[in-house]
Amino acid sequence: MNFFLDNWYLFLIAIGSGAMLFVPALNKGGFAGVTPAQAVQKINRDKAVVVDVRGTDEFAAGHIKGAKSVPVDQVEQQLPSAVKNKATALLLVCASGTRAKRAVAVAKKLGYENAQTVVGGMKAWKEAGLPVVAGKGAA
Repeated sequence: MNFFLDNWYLFLIAIGSGAMLFVPALNKGGFAGVTPAQAVQKINRDKAVVVDVRGTDEFAAGHIKGAKSVPVDQVEQQLPSAVKNKATALLLVCASGTRAKRAVAVAKKLGYENAQTVVGGMKAWKEAGLPVVAGKGAA
């Protein structure tokens, strides 16, 4: 018992450092995300497929070139037909990132282990000055 009382500060340091390693995982909600610049690299280098989980009207107003439109409430039903290869790198995007995080959870449940969000969504994409196309596009 004396050992613990004499070395309380060592235990405090160990607990604090463990918490500092754990907190970033909590902030990300357990989902890996990529910045818009990293997304462009994944699209070009890894042939990642962009899945836009916003509503069809939002998608039509402007989306990433080549993105597939799969509204968030239909991901479970439509993703398997939109992206057949579950090993494909998927980039899920919405307006700000919230719906995409939910869609990543569903995609991973379906077996798409390489699913990630585009951090900040279309808002961050546009702020980065990256191109957006309007109209129906890929579906």
